[in-house]
Order: sequence, then C-alpha cells, then structure tokens
Amino acid sequence: MAESRRRLRSSTVVLGGMGVLAAALTSCGSDPDRRCVDRDSYDHLNGYKIVADRSCTSSGTTPRSPGKGGGTRTDADWYYDADVSNGYADDGTFSRSEAVDRGGFGCSGSGSGGG
Repeated sequence: MAESRRRLRSSTVVLGGMGVLAAALTSCGSDPDRRCVDRDSYDHLNGYKIVADRSCTSSGTTPRSPGKGGGTRTDADWYYDADVSNGYADDGTFSRSEAVDRGGFGCSGSGSGGG
C-alpha cells in the first residue's frame, strides 16, 4: 500500500512538473497582449483610444462609421503590451517583435543594461 502511494505521488510530481515546463515554453511563443487603437487619437494623459478589433486590417486603415466627419478614415493599428484603462491604451509599442522581445515567464527578453 505504501509503495502504491509513493508511485502515485511521484507521478503527480512528474505531471505537475511537465505542466510548469509546458507553460514556460509556450509563453515565449504566444502572441503578446494587443489592442486595436486609433494612432491619430493620442492623448498625453490617457494614451491611444481603443477602437474595435475589426478596425485593424492589413492595410491599417478602415472607414469610420458615418456621422461626425462622414467618410474620414481611422488610422488603426495593433498596439502591444499596453496599460489599458477607461478605453485607452498607453505605454505599449506598435512593434510586435519588440513586444515579444520584452519577454515573459521563461523568455529571454532584452533587459536593462545597467550603467
């Protein structure tokens, strides 16, 4: 009976360890957090206004809904790893590769060099 308990605990430890390892490895390959923002809407206090994801197309521009301005276009783009608050995103980057390089758990990101 004691031997079967020991095996069960060993299996649990191995499976748990594999789960942690899998999480560490996949966190590097996963996409960074992103928000679709209007690049022309930057506010110094709040950041960029978040718009609907469908606004971020391959061309980066999409027609605004009819109303104010009629046929003007929104300069929408993906904004990565931003602080989000009250419909605005700030302190992020428009570069996906830069956002991935910032790293996460298990990733080798670019740290500060010190000085």
